[in-house]
Amino acid sequence: MHGAAWWGVLFIALSVTGCAQPTSSDAPSSGNDSASSGYFTSVTEEAGLAAFRHTHGGFGDKWFPEIMGSGGGFVDYNNDGWLDVMLVGGGSLPSRRQQDTPALSLYRNDGDGSFTNVTGEVGLGTVRAYGFGSIAADYDNDGDQDLFVTTLRENLLFRNEGGVFEEVSQEAGIADVEQWSASAVFFDANRDGHLDLYVTNYVEWSPEQVLECINRGVRDYCNPRSYNGVADTYYENNGDGTFTNRTEAAGVLRGVEIDASKGLGVIALDYNEDDWPDLYVTNDGVPNLLFENNGDGTFRERALRSGVALDQRGTPRAGMGLDVGVVDSTGQPSLFVGNFSQESVSVWRHQREGLFMDRVTVSGLRFPTMKTLTFGLVLFDVDLDTDLDLLLANGNVIEQIAWLQDGVTFRQPTQLFLNRGDGTFDEAQDRLGPLADSLLARGLAYGDVDRDGDLDVLLTENNGPAHLWYNNLKERHFVRVHLQGTESNRDGIGTRLRATVDGLTMERRVRAGSSYLSQSEKTVTFGLGRTRPVSRLEVAWPSGRVEQFEQVAPNQDLLLVEGTGELVPADTRQPLAGR
Repeated sequence: MHGAAWWGVLFIALSVTGCAQPTSSDAPSSGNDSASSGYFTSVTEEAGLAAFRHTHGGFGDKWFPEIMGSGGGFVDYNNDGWLDVMLVGGGSLPSRRQQDTPALSLYRNDGDGSFTNVTGEVGLGTVRAYGFGSIAADYDNDGDQDLFVTTLRENLLFRNEGGVFEEVSQEAGIADVEQWSASAVFFDANRDGHLDLYVTNYVEWSPEQVLECINRGVRDYCNPRSYNGVADTYYENNGDGTFTNRTEAAGVLRGVEIDASKGLGVIALDYNEDDWPDLYVTNDGVPNLLFENNGDGTFRERALRSGVALDQRGTPRAGMGLDVGVVDSTGQPSLFVGNFSQESVSVWRHQREGLFMDRVTVSGLRFPTMKTLTFGLVLFDVDLDTDLDLLLANGNVIEQIAWLQDGVTFRQPTQLFLNRGDGTFDEAQDRLGPLADSLLARGLAYGDVDRDGDLDVLLTENNGPAHLWYNNLKERHFVRVHLQGTESNRDGIGTRLRATVDGLTMERRVRAGSSYLSQSEKTVTFGLGRTRPVSRLEVAWPSGRVEQFEQVAPNQDLLLVEGTGELVPADTRQPLAGR
């Protein structure tokens, strides 16, 4: 059964079995921040992030938004070359007693392994909203990173003014839709050099529309099928700091029934390689959506005909986080989607002419992911061996799940799957340290926090802490590329990079958004396996410009400014005032 239907069966079963006591596997994580595994070390406490707590606002009446959690991620808000951490706080539910929880908390990377909470000094300390997702990008092309936060009502846009943020959603024209929004992406849909914005909206919900669902005389969370879906929103960037709502004109509504859209995840991709960015949207219990860019400011929806709307049995799943990347030697992108327990993750690889093939069983991911409920999902080269690995952030939404499903727990460990190089995966069996912790994980992002060349991880928990894990890789060989657009958008979002090493070609793309409610770094990392140069590096910008470089030496952090034809050390970037 798909997630929504399965959830309904669980509630029926609850009325028979009653309430369960948590098992040992449902217990909270130990919180041992010095614990280490073969892959990661948790440094949350040492880094100064341990005081953060997400608040779901629950007060006993089981309001639906409480179970969804929030995201976070990485942003270099002061342009000093060190990744800072942003975390969405959740907050108070509407009409309830207000809790003093900032909508968004920002922690500055001090460059010595520690972070400082600068939420107040950067202008975010007084902002209150029930937040879900966050993404970062330079939407106004002025050289610094702006922030966008999705909420239960009016979404928030924070313009960066020299390291201090001003909330500008009203004047920017994106405060016109007041719905429960989830994930979002910045992308340049029309390739005019200005970042457009796509926002997923979930279901119709308000304190006036609260449904009361009872299981064995006890109030519980309602099934998502009980709520009507809400159409997503697409905004076109006008190039002057404002946006225009073009949801209907762009065809985002065309052919999509309103209730057939309960969006939780979205990612930009170019699956047909026509150089126009497409969009893939994951929905909860209704078919997923694939919007193909027509190249004229409009889209056409084609998920069903492409084979990525439903599972192999023609049933919709409960889609949450997602990522896309080239994981094998075919050069074709594969979509990975996190789903409900008893569904497994979804894996589709593009074959030809817009058609995708289901590869979850071939990939080796079906059975290891059947008992987990995956929210956050990212593809990145954790061991820098040239191929993209898979990390899943898991956590259930039903407290009594252990009584209803053998081997399924409420709190769940994070899963790391290592790519064999051909798009098939082996689950990492090392369960020491943070990989052994059981979490109620939601958001997941990666980035090189300590600037040692490998990629570190940030996770968020529902109604709980955030976790920062350093990558333990001892031998690192890599090339990292930071981009700065001139004709293209300033962040180079949508740029395709291909690096060839000893006849092997790796492909990466620059994105703002993906996973679940979260933002990974936008710098592109190529793992090299062993010490060897990149024989050829090709950078294809959204503007259409292509730049090529030969014999790029390993173990470098490089900056490419569009049109210069020169790779220079990334430390040449100038920090903003106030660092």
